[in-house]
Amino acid sequence: MKTEGRNAVSELLKTDKRIEKIMIVKNPQGSLNAIFAEARKQGVRVQFVDKRVLDRESEEGRHQGVIAFTAEYKYADLDDVISNKRSNSLIVLCDCIEDVHNLGSIIRVAECAGADGVIIPANNSASVTDAVVRISAGAAEHVKVAKVNSLNRAIEQLKKAGYWLYALEADGKNIYETDFPTKVALVVGGEDSGVRRLTRENCDFCVSLPLRGKVNSLNASVALGIAVYEVMRRV
Repeated sequence: MKTEGRNAVSELLKTDKRIEKIMIVKNPQGSLNAIFAEARKQGVRVQFVDKRVLDRESEEGRHQGVIAFTAEYKYADLDDVISNKRSNSLIVLCDCIEDVHNLGSIIRVAECAGADGVIIPANNSASVTDAVVRISAGAAEHVKVAKVNSLNRAIEQLKKAGYWLYALEADGKNIYETDFPTKVALVVGGEDSGVRRLTRENCDFCVSLPLRGKVNSLNASVALGIAVYEVMRRV
């Protein structure tokens, strides 16, 4: 697996994930020197290469002069995501988020807000790829992401663990008028379909963000970002 970009590689070096090697453009400047120094400190093999080599290795041409090579992304177990001992807890569930940019942004939001984890379904969903790690600015290396065969079975397990499930949908109760418990699982739906019917029915409540403009919806990751921080402010 490749991790591209200065922020993403810097965050990767802060984890205990095994890095096979890092490629850095020849004659590095600024933060690339800091990445090299940290990699050398950790004993990670570094190769200085021409920019055209990085261009060839890059998936999207946004390497910013550095690419790290690691093993494939290791998902967390659902039990690991749920079994936290804190009195206040927030978990994010993605229902058919197929766009890698949205998934990367959602993971970044979840990590920045201090969520205990992100749960994605194995089917009809983007996975954690090199692009997702880069878009998350390295947050995917810090927050637990679990991939499950059935999102609805995961919801049942969350309920047994004391979580209350909230679907984020356009026709729900105003989120600013909603009281939240101390253990919340927030479900965000796909870009076009929203939260699927059965998933929504399995949730305890449905909440929405008030929209006052002419456009009738927000991008999934933007909507989740607003909702997550409103929940965290209240729990």
